[in-house]
Amino acid sequence: VTLASIVERETLTDEERPIVAGILLKRLEAGWPLQADATLQYAIASVNCTLRKETSAAQSVKCEDWWPIPSSEDKKIKSLYNTYLNRGLPPGPIANPGLSSIKAVVSPQDSPYWFYLHDGNGKIHYAKTSEEHAENIRKYLQ
Repeated sequence: VTLASIVERETLTDEERPIVAGILLKRLEAGWPLQADATLQYAIASVNCTLRKETSAAQSVKCEDWWPIPSSEDKKIKSLYNTYLNRGLPPGPIANPGLSSIKAVVSPQDSPYWFYLHDGNGKIHYAKTSEEHAENIRKYLQ
């Protein structure tokens, strides 16, 4: 369920989910950090959000932005949910995964890819090597 929650937040379409699930599982099996922005966003928001008493009977979480765009400085945040610093899965789900994300983790798609990113228009770009991924970052995110 934890990996499916990451797939849910890391993808935009059902078609992407099995490929991204395969990439993340491949990284786990290789002992790589997942380096999933969605888990980093969760870590950032968890640190930035505070509990605030609304009534004498209940408390609720108040936060301006639960899914902030991470910076390179954010990648240093100390949190078990920071999959840039920590290997393996975070301690729990970061979202409620849909059925397609759960199915993607159960039946991931094999691919030659190790990296992926979404450009500003939401289109996903895959890469086989860190060099190709760096080029995708340069082309689509800078």
